[in-house]
Amino acid sequence: MEGREGNGEDVAYDRALLLHGAKRNEVLTLEEVRRYGSDSFGDAEYVRIYGMPPAQWYGRGIRLLGRTAVECTRDALADLIGSDVASLAAKMPSTSGFAVIDPFAGSCNTLYWILRHLVKAEGIAFELDPLVYALSNRNIAVLDRNIELVQGDYQTLLESRHIPTDRGVVVFVAPPWGTALDERIGLDLRRTTPPIGEVVSRIERTFSGRPLLFATQVYEKVNPASLADLRALVDWSELRIYHLNDEGRNHGILLATRGWTP
Repeated sequence: MEGREGNGEDVAYDRALLLHGAKRNEVLTLEEVRRYGSDSFGDAEYVRIYGMPPAQWYGRGIRLLGRTAVECTRDALADLIGSDVASLAAKMPSTSGFAVIDPFAGSCNTLYWILRHLVKAEGIAFELDPLVYALSNRNIAVLDRNIELVQGDYQTLLESRHIPTDRGVVVFVAPPWGTALDERIGLDLRRTTPPIGEVVSRIERTFSGRPLLFATQVYEKVNPASLADLRALVDWSELRIYHLNDEGRNHGILLATRGWTP
């Protein structure tokens, strides 16, 4: 069967294989995408992105690396995140529109869904990895949202971009988790690459004095000290967990503001 040749029927298509193993930098076949969903979550249709099941997005020429399939935010979750972000953004101080920034683009699927929910918004995404950038840039070209994907490090590129002061600034913070996530003990926000606190602090300095809305992706089990450290950097925050998976394996977001309080 396509996608299993050379791997053996007993090899599990799981987080370890796709994120840290032999499939990390390989473009997955449709069968491998479906097998990851089946082996890891009991659902061959698990990797739904851009509003499409695997067969549909694959048929449109969209492709994912193994690590992107693991780290991307699937539709069911991204839709909920987008809805909650848009609801809170509507309470921001008066704006004529929004700039939604994704410093770690990956597949851009969460950004895509935020833009589906948030009116008068444009997306700016940054991707340092050339392999991920090349695929995602091709993928989003067939979508119906206004996303500008820039190759390079957000830390230097964002400072040189002009975002009008009448725009509300929304930031989706989801750097690669890598070994920061231990599915048994949870996610340590201080061990992502880079640490999430560093990202929030840098964004705040870049847009000093402007109201900011952060949406940081988290895991159901999160290191309490790392969460407390992050909350200390903002003016207001609220943790939301979305119960879409088995207990203990769910994802969520920490909604947070700087420069205003909802």
